[in-house]
Amino acid sequence: MRPLVRTLWSLAWLAAAPAAADGPSVTDAWVRATPPGARTAAVYMTVNGAATADRLLGAATPAADAVEIHANVAENGTTRMERLPALAVPAGAGVRLEPGGAHLMLIGLAAPLAPGTKVALSLELETAGTIEIEVPVVDARANAHAH
Repeated sequence: MRPLVRTLWSLAWLAAAPAAADGPSVTDAWVRATPPGARTAAVYMTVNGAATADRLLGAATPAADAVEIHANVAENGTTRMERLPALAVPAGAGVRLEPGGAHLMLIGLAAPLAPGTKVALSLELETAGTIEIEVPVVDARANAHAH
C-alpha cells in the first residue's frame, strides 16, 4: 500500500472507531420549571465518574446570567444554602446533585423556564474539560423527577 493511501485508511479507521468511554458523563438531569418573575432555578443531575477523579468547577447557560454550585448545609437545627468553589467527582462513583443536597443554581434567569422545554448547559470539569448537555425543564409538583 502506498504511504498516503495507508495514512488515509488509518485516519478513516480512527474516525470510525467509537469514542473512549473513560470520560465522565451526565444522567438524570432536570431543572425545575419557574413561575413568571422568578430570578433563580435549581438544576439536578448525576455526574458519573470517570476512571480518574475530577472536579466540577462551574457551568454556564444562555438561560441565566450566572450558574453557581450550591449545597444545602445543616447547622444548629437550620439548613442554609452555601456556595461551593467546586464539587468533587469521585472516580467510578461520581456525584449526585439532588433536592436537599448539592445542586447548580441558575441566577438571573433571562425568562421563565416552562415545562417541556430544555436548557442548554455547559459543565466545566477540571480534567475532562467541557461537557455540553440539554436539561429538560419539569414541573416538579407533577413530575416523577421530584424526589
